[in-house]
Amino acid sequence: MTFTVAALYRFASFADPAMLRQPLLDICAGHGIKGTLLLACEGVNGTIAGSETGIAAVIDHIRALPDCAALDVKYSTAAEMPFQRMKVRLKKEIVTMKVPGLDPAREAAPYVDPTDWNALVDDPDTVLIDTRNAFEVGYGSFAGAIDPGTKSFGDFPDWWRANAGRFAGKRVAMFCTGGIRCEKSTAFLRHEGVEDVVHLKGGILAYLEQVPEADSRWHGNCFVFDERVSVGHGLVEAGEKA
Repeated sequence: MTFTVAALYRFASFADPAMLRQPLLDICAGHGIKGTLLLACEGVNGTIAGSETGIAAVIDHIRALPDCAALDVKYSTAAEMPFQRMKVRLKKEIVTMKVPGLDPAREAAPYVDPTDWNALVDDPDTVLIDTRNAFEVGYGSFAGAIDPGTKSFGDFPDWWRANAGRFAGKRVAMFCTGGIRCEKSTAFLRHEGVEDVVHLKGGILAYLEQVPEADSRWHGNCFVFDERVSVGHGLVEAGEKA
């Protein structure tokens, strides 16, 4: 059996995330779905795996939640179930940055489609910033991208404030695994006064899925948060670093 893997997120306004938790657990249990979903007042985030029909049922359930019809989902496959259990956790943030007052649903910077991303990678007047942590960057990144060397996403604001002067007058293009961290990091940059900032729509996963390897500016693999460890072009399971 081949398992369908769905990486998903949506910044939305949930008045009472705790009320959403048990119904989500129930539908996942009913379809044999495993993985982790995070719920917060700002939305939902996570990765789940199971049968194609089971995943479809859970995605339909999440899309029916308030402001989640446009849920961002990226699909891939795994030869074995990549999770041990199903968890739905209540959090303060669906991706932790610890900067109050951000509203990524309304304040995130414009997207750049994966098929248009190479032009930014090749542009000497564009600063390409990898918003992932140093461990993830160690598996692979885009040619010429800046690695902030952070241990966690929560370290990014301090790094930016210490280095912002280096990027004055440049366009800033940001990317992450599936797009969620860039929704928040670009909203943060706009709060910091950066006007010319964009980010990769759907993240690295969308790029590896849509851009042929022969045309790619990506080097290495992309770390993912399940037992596949990493994926390569075409979202093919790649495992540990060589």
